[in-house]
Amino acid sequence: MDPQVVRHDASLEKLTEERCHILETWNDARDPDVAIARARVEPGVVTARHVLEVDERYLIVSGTGTVEIGTLPPTHVHPGDVVVIPSGCAQRIRNEGPDDLIFYCVCTPRFEPRHYHDVDDGAPAS
Repeated sequence: MDPQVVRHDASLEKLTEERCHILETWNDARDPDVAIARARVEPGVVTARHVLEVDERYLIVSGTGTVEIGTLPPTHVHPGDVVVIPSGCAQRIRNEGPDDLIFYCVCTPRFEPRHYHDVDDGAPAS
């Protein structure tokens, strides 16, 4: 891989069925070990409960929320927090603040759509 700077292009952000806006900032088949995406959850929104077949970490950048991961109790998150989500662990996050909740998702290995499985049971987040 050659040295490079990849520019942020907000026009590529997409609203997913998960109820989360995603901007893939780095997801390249030439770098199969990692993918990075910026996630944005609007105020009052809870994402669909889902499972990924990759390990994921959230780096909370702005806003506040509550994350649910596997059997851990719902946990409040703030800017600077890192949320560690092992492969196969059910997860969702709720924005509990007045502004967008923004975080980076770092997936290892690289995320591909086939790795996502919706398991939302319709139950409200805590």
